[in-house]
Amino acid sequence: MKTQAMGWLVVAVVAAGLNASYHQGGMQWAHRIADRVGYKTGVVLALATGHADRLLADAQVAQAQDEVSSCRMHTALARVERRIARSQARFDHFDDVMAAREEIRSARIEAQRARIEAQIARIRIPAVAMNPAVVPTPRIEVCPRIHVRVPRVPVIRMPAMPDVHVDLPDASSI
Repeated sequence: MKTQAMGWLVVAVVAAGLNASYHQGGMQWAHRIADRVGYKTGVVLALATGHADRLLADAQVAQAQDEVSSCRMHTALARVERRIARSQARFDHFDDVMAAREEIRSARIEAQRARIEAQIARIRIPAVAMNPAVVPTPRIEVCPRIHVRVPRVPVIRMPAMPDVHVDLPDASSI
């Protein structure tokens, strides 16, 4: 059991080291393999979903990449252009999906409106002759004066306070 745990620990440390090296730009061969796998996956996905425009964009970028020299700057630029083209194709697909969803919502609302209008058309309200009703309202007289009685507060008489004188020593005596 302990040897198996040690084995998994060694595998985890090696995997972490390889992962760090890969993400810091080392192991160019792994980057090339990852790019090829990503490209081929994108092509298969574009063919499977019926998005030929995505496939065309990838093909144009791949052709431009083949024409570019082996300079690292050109390779990085081609890689960025390919990612931008893929992102644009994904955004276009997302835009198409959102437009389709909006059309479906609009069609549902239109169908509900038509159904409600059909139900309202079936409602028949008979014509009724109504005589005006006269309702007598009571007359309320408003008094312009209001009398308010405010009671007076009783006055409490207190004897005057006696004057108290305190002799304090002068400050000079301290």
